[in-house]
Order: sequence, then C-alpha cells, then structure tokens
Amino acid sequence: MTNNDVLRRVRFIFDFSDSKMISLFGLADYPVTREQISAWLKKDDDPAYQECSDPQLAIFLNGLITDKRGKNKGPQPEPEQRLNNNIIFRKLKIALNLQADDILAIMALAEAQISKHELSAFFRRPDHKHYRVCNDQIMRYFFRGVQLKYRPDTSESSSEENPSG
Repeated sequence: MTNNDVLRRVRFIFDFSDSKMISLFGLADYPVTREQISAWLKKDDDPAYQECSDPQLAIFLNGLITDKRGKNKGPQPEPEQRLNNNIIFRKLKIALNLQADDILAIMALAEAQISKHELSAFFRRPDHKHYRVCNDQIMRYFFRGVQLKYRPDTSESSSEENPSG
C-alpha cells in the first residue's frame, strides 16, 4: 500500500474534513496547506497527484495519535524517515488504543483469521527472531475491519439492507 492509500483510507474511515486533516498535521507541529492535502488524496493517475513521503505520513499518524490519545509530555516524537506496514499498523494500533483482542475482532469483521501469535509478530522489533513483515493484504483486512467498526454505514451489507443509506 502506498502512503497516499493509507492517508485516503484513514480520512474516509473517520470522515475527516480537509480542516481536520490540516489540524492533525498541526498537532505534530507540521503545517500543511489544503492544496497539499488535496494533492495527496488524489488518485495516482491524476495529474495533480503528489506522493506523500514517509516522514509526512509518519507526522500525520503522530498527529492522529495525539488527537485520539492526548498529547504526551515532553517534545514531539521525531517522525520516522522510513515507514513500512509494521510501523503504520503499530501507529494505528496506538492511535485507536487497540489491544490484541480488539485487533483480532476487527480482523474477524473483515473475515480475516489470524492468530494472536501471528499478530504479535507484526509488533516485534525487526531483529527479533519471531518478527514478521506485515504484508499489504493484512493491512487491507485491517482497514476493512476498522471501516466496518467505525463507519459501518459504508459497508456493502448495510447499504443493501438500507437502500437509503
């Protein structure tokens, strides 16, 4: 998944406005413009599309953590220069205050079955012998489950049951 995909999915799941997106970056002491947000949210084939860098996505996720969990004492955490799915997954886990059982329930909503041991392997240090790389499919399942939990009105099944929704 690209950083722009992650940004688009988080925005959609939580129904963030441009102003909210700007404020999330601001919470991590990184000013952005509406134009930057718009360019990051465009589809890859749009001429105005701009790639969201790893540090920019890390800053956004740090702002999301601050928004959802409150500001930590001390200085802002330094944004990672390189992101991978494991780091993104961990930041979302922290922002949403999720425990292992919560994540397993979210994955089950998306009809993905993983064990607690598989899940814990994603959050280990890369040099740990049981560390496992989190692939894009796991991230898609996680985002799908989070969407079903936090924005259920957008699921296919609820739109079939409620034609007006």
